[in-house]
Amino acid sequence: MHKNDLIALAREAQEYAYAPYSEFRVGAALLTKGGKTYTGANIENSSYGLSICAERVAVFRAVNDGCQDFAAICICASGEGFVYPCGACLQVLAEFSKDLTVIITDKNNQHKEYNLNEMLPQVFSLGK
Repeated sequence: MHKNDLIALAREAQEYAYAPYSEFRVGAALLTKGGKTYTGANIENSSYGLSICAERVAVFRAVNDGCQDFAAICICASGEGFVYPCGACLQVLAEFSKDLTVIITDKNNQHKEYNLNEMLPQVFSLGK
């Protein structure tokens, strides 16, 4: 899958965000090594600690479907500049694919690409 296709899927997923409190809409598209894609959008809650990021929604959907081998994830957000995954999302991604490609975009779909190891060099792990 081409990067632009993954960006388009993340941007489409962003439309499904439930963000009535922050109005900050995030979409994610996760690509498995087998070529399947899973999308997610952030879901807020009035009890903020119960909110969930788009990245984790996509990962949990994939894992629930039996996929645990990821190649790349793209994150799109409604804010200015580039929006990076939070530490919790990076840790969840690292649980399954420490060598994952992470693509972040700005509102104009300009993008930057990182390896997950660059973003979370000291991952918490039980030796996997």
